[in-house]
Amino acid sequence: MGGGLILVGFMVGSQYRPQEETQVKTPYATSPNVLRVKTLKITPISRYSTQRTYIGETATMRESSLGFERGGKVVQVYIEEGDRVTKGQIIAKLDTSDLETQKFDLEAQQSQQLAVLAELTAGERKERIDAARAKVQQLQERLSLEVAKRERREYLYQEGAISLEQLDEVSFNSNVLAAQLAEAQSLLDELLAGTRIEQIDKQKAVIKQMDAKIEQINLDITKSNLKSPYSGTIAQQLIDEGTVVSIGESIVKLVEDGKLEVRIGIPVDKISTIRRKSQYSVLINNKQYGAKLSAILPEVDAATRTQTIILNLESSAGFRVPQGAIARLNVNETIAQSGFWLPTTALIKGDRGLWSCYVVIEGENGTQIVEKRDIEILYTESSRILVRGTINPGDRVITQGTQRVVPGQIVISE
Repeated sequence: MGGGLILVGFMVGSQYRPQEETQVKTPYATSPNVLRVKTLKITPISRYSTQRTYIGETATMRESSLGFERGGKVVQVYIEEGDRVTKGQIIAKLDTSDLETQKFDLEAQQSQQLAVLAELTAGERKERIDAARAKVQQLQERLSLEVAKRERREYLYQEGAISLEQLDEVSFNSNVLAAQLAEAQSLLDELLAGTRIEQIDKQKAVIKQMDAKIEQINLDITKSNLKSPYSGTIAQQLIDEGTVVSIGESIVKLVEDGKLEVRIGIPVDKISTIRRKSQYSVLINNKQYGAKLSAILPEVDAATRTQTIILNLESSAGFRVPQGAIARLNVNETIAQSGFWLPTTALIKGDRGLWSCYVVIEGENGTQIVEKRDIEILYTESSRILVRGTINPGDRVITQGTQRVVPGQIVISE
């Protein structure tokens, strides 16, 4: 063990007992030449409690780099660095003039298609049906006239009064009128039957397709407004007005307000002392804050051989503690270790860099003699140390004035 004494941690002895200082009357108690020394009667312990301090830093529970879901030109930035925003608040806006034009054009086309659908659904107008019926009647009358005319021509042809060419001319006219009558009658029948359901369905499909296009444009317009996903503070503004940005390019950095966590590395062999869902007290900027353990990460840091624990700070800390502040966590730990508590003033340097102490033993004729005992330092806290060695329960250890005595010297213990 090295010659230097290293003071580490903070520790409270769970088995520490007040140790009595004794005063032994000897025949030399009145002798002015015998040195008087203060002693402590030691008692053993089997375990002690220590408070270990682990250091980490604060971090926000959520931190986001926000960007648009579509590319375009930034026309407005509504915030500055350090501004606090609420959930849903608009942070920046893209140019939407081209989208508005497309939407206007589609809405005009949609109005036309809706008018067509209304006409198909309502059926043909009465005036058109009457016109078609009148045309059929007119063609029927003309055809009747042509049929009668053809019959007369056939009689005259049989009598030899007219030529075959004259008969064929009348027959041709009759056939033309018959074809025109059939076409007009078909149109009248279609008008009377109304619009076919397939035509109406087709027109509805056209309108739905236009609805989808308009909805997509509305969605793109909505995406042109960058909104805050949660309440927080703008930590960094990366883009100004006039900048053309691409999809997902960072515009601002947002840090959540009111919710901080502390990340602390705990040695792997000490992680078992951490209790899940337990409440702890964390020291930040010389002030204590309540914190609740939320997670113990499974990965072990290869460099530090520690596991990270995450503590959620109380809500009041979110507005008073900055991100990245140093946080200290004190954890009580009970250690099984046998030994004796001695004040640090009882230590003396031993041989080869070891440590020793002086004890007072009974000599001949009731004298009290100084004897040197080798010890090993197990733990140190403030003004006392835990040791073991060649000392025994009930020994009276000199606690003050060790520099004035030597082994074998007769003293009077107080």
